Parts: sequence; structure tokens; C-alpha cells
Amino acid sequence: MSSPSPSPSNPLLLLFLLLLSIPSSTPSPQSNGQGFISLSISDKGLFFIKDLLIEQAISTLTPLTLPTIQKSIKIPLLGKVYVSLSNITLSHVNVSSSTIQPGETGIAIVTSGMTADLNMTWKYSYRTWVIIPIDISDSGTAQILVEDMEVGLTLKMENQGGGLRLSLMECGCYLKDISITLDGGASWFYQGLVDAFEGKIRSAVAKAITKKLEEGIVKLDAFLQKIPKEVPVDDISALNATFVNDPLLSNSSVGFEINGLFMARDKVSLPKYYLRNSQTSAPCNGQMLQISLDKAVLDSASDVYFKAGIMRWIVDKVPDDSLLNTAGWKYMVPQLYKKYPNDKMQLNISLSSPPVIWIISDQIQATVSSDMTIEVLDGGEVIPVACISMVISASGTVEVSGNNLAGRAGLNEFTLNLKWSKVGRFHMYLIQTVVWVFLKDVAQPYVNSHLQKGFPLPIIHGFSLQNAEIQCSGSAITVCSDVTYADDSYNVKQLLNVPLLINA
Repeated sequence: MSSPSPSPSNPLLLLFLLLLSIPSSTPSPQSNGQGFISLSISDKGLFFIKDLLIEQAISTLTPLTLPTIQKSIKIPLLGKVYVSLSNITLSHVNVSSSTIQPGETGIAIVTSGMTADLNMTWKYSYRTWVIIPIDISDSGTAQILVEDMEVGLTLKMENQGGGLRLSLMECGCYLKDISITLDGGASWFYQGLVDAFEGKIRSAVAKAITKKLEEGIVKLDAFLQKIPKEVPVDDISALNATFVNDPLLSNSSVGFEINGLFMARDKVSLPKYYLRNSQTSAPCNGQMLQISLDKAVLDSASDVYFKAGIMRWIVDKVPDDSLLNTAGWKYMVPQLYKKYPNDKMQLNISLSSPPVIWIISDQIQATVSSDMTIEVLDGGEVIPVACISMVISASGTVEVSGNNLAGRAGLNEFTLNLKWSKVGRFHMYLIQTVVWVFLKDVAQPYVNSHLQKGFPLPIIHGFSLQNAEIQCSGSAITVCSDVTYADDSYNVKQLLNVPLLINA
């Protein structure tokens, strides 16, 4: 089997990089909190990981140099012969079949029907006493073919203090048949070599491969401890990426669960306590990954950004300039024009409470309560003249754009109420028309320009979602997708220096 390039330094790295995206909708009995983002990897996804893992493992196992083997053997008529096997190198491995199987206690990965090619340098020496003692020696090279080799390991993952801990439960390498072909030497030496060294070569190969895997698990466990428990989203918010349950293992999937709520990066404004919706997300139909975001994730984002005070908007430019001049409001608010004739205006819009969000079948609905303060720009002074409360009902759809979750919103309806005025009463039915034009032509395109950028889903750099589908039901957004791997874009050294849960 050929191996991709470049290859990671750890043969098991890719398995857990993909598994560590985010976690399962069914909590394990050892729950120590609530998880609001979940991921489940199906058997199809596990087989994808397994095939990719094996390719990467082979690339790190070859070439593999084994320790020198020395031994003395007795050869009829010759006596004691001292033999040394050096530069024993595993140069090629081929896998004919493999399996990956989650169980109650861990994940088992087994490759069977493997063949391996090794080459080595041999040297022997002995002393003959025909007339006088004479030292005789010879050397050469040899090729070794290993057939029906099997490699298996069982890994355990558990939540430890909000992080993921990895340990090796079992690891073994078993070789059935070995054949040795010598370049140089004689038949008597070949037979003696096979009889005396087959067991040592078999043991050396098994120990070297097992040791390589054990070292990889130790390094990977240390790497997992460095996974950030707080993933920055922007200057305002971060995602709480702590694991809240042990991984959930079934006979056909692996799942994880993290907190997943947005929180303020300055630690001053903290989200309120959220309850996870009791309804479960709709299952995916045969795709590799199922990523589910509970409604609480959206609520926490709404709460954090509202408390950060950024949901304010000064509107001083619109396509129709007359909307921001008192002359354009002459008949709607006569006293406004009379008091400030032909003065420029601006609209100071701020949300009065966090948006209220619902997830229903195939769409998301939101109710946004805001205050629109009308301000006149008079002689360099900003003068608030009136405030209108608006309750906007909107709905939207979500989509996957690359590895981002994006969306588009549309205006359903809105209501207006005059909160206070310094320029007399408003003809609200006339204002309604102006506000409708403003919301459709200015506010909606502005909001959609941000929604279409989206935010990154927890997909590891180098992997891409393919043929993704979205389901909105049960108060959750579920992304069902297959995954592709772009080998030439993968660089482990770069990955080790960036947050693991961000697809930059």
C-alpha cells in the first residue's frame, strides 16, 4: 500500500484529529455536565478514518531499523559459528485487510494478512583446525519476506478534567511465516541461519512495531492534553470547548460531547445558565459525520454579543438620501421639518434585549426587539428627537459553505410603537412604509452579508465536508456530511501550533 506525503510523525494522529471535532447526542453515564454541541462518527466514517490511518501508519513505520542480532550456532563438521545480523531494516509493508471496531471499553484496530519486506547485512566467522588454526569469515546481504502478519491495538479514551485522555489498553504484533533469501554464502549457512535466527527475527520485528505504536500513543496523549478548552471565535467571544462526558462508544459509532456554549472573552459578561433541549436531533442517513448544535448554542451567542454592547448600528447612509433628511419626513412628522428644516438625520438602532431564536422544521425563526432613535444633525450637534420601538419577526435558512455554517435571513413582519417624541406625534402608518423600505433595502442585505460568511464548523485543517446536508428539527441544527482529505494541504507542524477545533 502506498503512503501519502507528507506524513505525520505519529501513526495514530489522524484518527484522533478527526475524532476530536466535537461529540455525541446521547450522554454517557459518567456525565459531569451538559454538552450542547455533539458529533457522532458513523461506521462509514470510522472506516474512512481507518483506511487513512493505516496509510499514514505505514509511512511512519517504513523504513524502520531493528537492533543488531548476534548469536553463535553449531554447524556439523564446522563447530561453533559466530553470526551477526545488522542493518535489519523494514522497508515495505502491505495490508490486505483491516477492521476498526468500537466496543464498550475502547476502540480496536486490527490489520491482518499483512506482508513485510526486510533487508539486512549478515556476517559469520569460525575457526577451523585441519592443520593449523585458520579463521574463516564471510558476509553478504539478505532479504526477508514476512507473510500473514497481524497488528492490533485497543485504545481507551476518557474525559479527564474537561480534556480527553488517551491510553493504550492492548497492543500486539504477530508474525506467522518468514522466508530468508541470501545473497552469497552457502546452503549450509542458509539452513543454519533459518533454524537459529527465525525466532529472533520474528521477535525483533514484533517488538519494534509494537514499541513504535506505544511511543506514538504516549506522544499523542501528551498532545491531546494541549487541546485548548477555550476556542476564540473573534475579539468578543470564545467557545467553551471542554468535554463534559466520556466518549460514547457503540458497535457502529463513536460520539463525543462538549459544552459548546459561547462565552465572553473578557470574562466579565457571562452567559446565563442554559438547559439542553430534551429532544434529540434527527439521525443522518449513511453519512460519515453528524454534527449537532443545540438551540442553546445560538442562545448563548445571542446573549454574549448583546451584553458586549455591539448590537448597535448608526445608519447615516442609505440608497435613498431623502430618508435621512428632515425634508423627506415633512409630511410624516410636520414638526420635525418645521423645527429642523433640511437638516441631515441618522438612525441610532440598538437591540433592547437579546434576539429570541426558535429552530423549527427546515428553518430558524427569530424575534428581534430594538429601539430606533431618530437623531438630527444640526450645526455639528447630534440631537435625539424621537424613539420608536420595533419588534421584528424574521426567518432564515442555514447552509454549509465550505467548512462554515452560514445562513440567510428574510423579513417576515414588524410592528412599530412610538416610545417618546420631542417633535410631536408621528403618523405611524406613514412611518411604517419608510421603515419597511429601510429594513428590506439596508438592514436585510447588511445582516445577510455577515450571515453568509458564517462561522467555522469544528473540522480539522486538511479535511473538508462533502455533500453536506442540514436538518433543522427538535430544537437542534444537524449537519450530515461525508468528509474528504486533502493530503497536500496537511502539515502536522502547523497543526500543532493552532487551536485544534478551529478550521482556519
